[in-house]
Amino acid sequence: MLELVKAGGWPMIPLLLLSLVALAIIVERAWTLRRTAVLPPGLGNEVRAWAGRGKLDPAHIESLRKTSPLGTLLAAALDVRHRSRDQVRERIEDVGRHLVHRMERYLNTLGTIAAAGPLLGLFGTVVGMIQMFLVIGDQGIGDVNQLAGGIGKALVCTATGMIVAIPALMMHRWFRGRIGEYIVAMEHEAIQLLDTLDPARTAPVAAPARPSQPAAATA
Repeated sequence: MLELVKAGGWPMIPLLLLSLVALAIIVERAWTLRRTAVLPPGLGNEVRAWAGRGKLDPAHIESLRKTSPLGTLLAAALDVRHRSRDQVRERIEDVGRHLVHRMERYLNTLGTIAAAGPLLGLFGTVVGMIQMFLVIGDQGIGDVNQLAGGIGKALVCTATGMIVAIPALMMHRWFRGRIGEYIVAMEHEAIQLLDTLDPARTAPVAAPARPSQPAAATA
């Protein structure tokens, strides 16, 4: 492996740095975007039970906000629970956008690494080929086997760039898809909480009372 790195020359240095950065981002996002960390099981039912019993003191809501992204979203809805339904929905949407931005942290960097890896690999290969042809121009072709070996070494950068880019691209797409699933689940929990906070809109409409019968006419 060390011989391949040496064969690639100095363009291998940024490729190795990119691989380390991509690995660090993948590990960090995989840990942060665990389902139990974003959507703790049973949290939505617990919060709806609080709302149904009226146990919504400020300290309780603040502790909910610190539990997880889902807790932050539900706490934002509880903060404005006394306002109209449309205002509560607007607050949920605003906080949701901030949560999405937070969950997508470092993903742009990971996508950039996925796009830049093959280009850096191609750049390293071009540099190696230029150096090889300069030597050929000064000393002639010489041994064909050595020429083939030199071309193979120059292509090491291209292979390394692909090795860096392919996992980065796959994990970038996977994280984006996972965040999308989380957003749908969080919206569902928020809507259920909204219905709990506004039971008048979900309760069945009572049947209108029958009009009283007129008194019978006396003879």
